[in-house]
Amino acid sequence: MLDLTSVASGYGETQVLHGLSLRAEQGRVLAVLGRNGAGKSTTLKTIMGLLPTRDGTITLDGQPMGKTPYDIARMGIAYVPETRDIFPSLSVRENLEITARRFGDKDSPWTMARVLDLFPRLGERMDNGGTQLSGGEQQMLAIARALLMNPRLLILDEPTEGLAPIIVKLIHDKLMDLKREGLSMILVEQNFGFATSLADDVVVVSKGQVVWTGSADAIRADEDAQHKWLGV
Repeated sequence: MLDLTSVASGYGETQVLHGLSLRAEQGRVLAVLGRNGAGKSTTLKTIMGLLPTRDGTITLDGQPMGKTPYDIARMGIAYVPETRDIFPSLSVRENLEITARRFGDKDSPWTMARVLDLFPRLGERMDNGGTQLSGGEQQMLAIARALLMNPRLLILDEPTEGLAPIIVKLIHDKLMDLKREGLSMILVEQNFGFATSLADDVVVVSKGQVVWTGSADAIRADEDAQHKWLGV
């Protein structure tokens, strides 16, 4: 589905990714793991066109990716950034309606009604502004907004960061529901248990390169790799 081949990227004069290659398969969840500063978020930003690809290629179903985040979104990739990036001056309803009007129609699988069924708490907060939401509610809104793009691939960067354990479990359960429905996902996550319980496939990144590839079951069983590359 999504292929990165020998990708180099970074910030300004600082190169972070050094020939990174990975593949996300359709209908599966890929977890990208690694220590802080390994290049995980840089990988996602490069996929989304938020950082330029200095070398290598990124393709979706064999076709070159668009150059801008807008083009990439139009190709069917939705991104939930680590910072969530909801519009703080808009209400929950307005945050959702902006996306629903742009990407949805009467035949779209994801509608306002469906995302509110997935996250009922948002239905109770429709008239509240972004700054009036808890961290967990902001994360629910960010995921709901991404789903309203009716994506082929959902990319999530640290979806549990800073959340209470009860909200982490809720987010896990909702993402598991999406997995069961066959939605393709790429997940960057520091919570090893959370990530490997959701993932089918795992890549481990260190110093901007993939250093381990395998299944979620395999990384759970490989204590040496956990210790060496993840500090688990």
